[in-house]
Amino acid sequence: MRNYLFETWRNVARRCGYVEYETPILEDTGLYLKKSGGELSSQLFRFEDQGGRDVTLRPEVTASLARIVATEQRKYPKPLKWFEIGQCFRYEKPQKGRGREFHQFNVDILGEAGPGADAELIALAIETMLSFGFVEGDFVVRVSDRNAWVKFAAARGVNEEAMPDFLNLVDKLEREKPEVLAQKLAAFGTTLDEVKGFVANPQDAEGTFNEILADLKSRGFGGFAELDLSIVRGLAYYTGVVFEVFDSSKSMRAVAGGGRYDTLVKTISDGAVDMPATGFAMGDYVIRNLIEETAHAAMQMEVWLQRNSAGCEAYMVIPDDAMRGEALKLVSELRRAGIAVDLPLSNTKVAKQFQAAEKCGARFAVIIGEEFPQVKIKILASRQEEECDASVLVDRMLQSLTEPDGPLLA
Repeated sequence: MRNYLFETWRNVARRCGYVEYETPILEDTGLYLKKSGGELSSQLFRFEDQGGRDVTLRPEVTASLARIVATEQRKYPKPLKWFEIGQCFRYEKPQKGRGREFHQFNVDILGEAGPGADAELIALAIETMLSFGFVEGDFVVRVSDRNAWVKFAAARGVNEEAMPDFLNLVDKLEREKPEVLAQKLAAFGTTLDEVKGFVANPQDAEGTFNEILADLKSRGFGGFAELDLSIVRGLAYYTGVVFEVFDSSKSMRAVAGGGRYDTLVKTISDGAVDMPATGFAMGDYVIRNLIEETAHAAMQMEVWLQRNSAGCEAYMVIPDDAMRGEALKLVSELRRAGIAVDLPLSNTKVAKQFQAAEKCGARFAVIIGEEFPQVKIKILASRQEEECDASVLVDRMLQSLTEPDGPLLA
């Protein structure tokens, strides 16, 4: 099932023009303390290695990406369009949609400051959901702009140092108890009603959102996105447009999320490289849950699993072990042609060979008997079979495998 997620992620990213990269799983802890914020710093798998260094299993990929880009960006034309699929680790309570070890699909555009990059990234998130078999109405991309909240807070006297704490409160708007939230907001010179009123009438964010929405409409994706200022994102490095993908019923946590982090590369490089950036991540837990709970997406995944979980496409049955040499030659020819083939590794009863073929999920049995060079090809599901000369076996098998139900040629 994880391979299904990985293959879908990788195919979408590549057809949208992104290049795959890889970051290390182990990093210097200071990388994540520079500008992560929120709960992340308390969720690190952090320890001292044998060299006395303070290191951490990566909890997310963006900080590592920023470090690599700051060092290597001169080698590549801009904008950089990069993606990674990799493991991450967070020390938190395992629950539905969240585990301590998980795999994440990260997609980023670096070196482009305009809203076209934000729209391109949101479009890729939508493309990914569609590729998993979801349709319009199954999910929604909720788009927001942290700059609008910065203006809101600044007008109420919130200084730059306190801004991350204020934004963290807004991020909990849908999760925190109203009375607790109201008490905490009072310390920032505002009320819960004011905050909710700003969410309901987000004039300060409409300009940028409308540009992004116009772009998405041109792609045919206008129905997937909506403006929602209750989305803020918990990490402190976000600087502008942010978004999250939710199932339409909001029955689970965000499927994916990300946004602009225009100052992170500069922060990580201590001012040496200043590069605008935007990106998003999708973890394997929530998307798997959503696929399993959405009938048409689950059906698509099941078809893929059936086609890809078999140990082989054909199993070589050898009734007489004296024919093993001829069988081995044909096995090599079939494998070189790209056909997955297995065979008994020792002299085995024919019945057990057929049992082995069915257990490994093979669609065909190729029987090498005393009639050689005539061989039999048998469809295991229907028990239909035909004979062909060994010299044309590869061609016959390739043609049969291209048919949806694997019928043999007449």
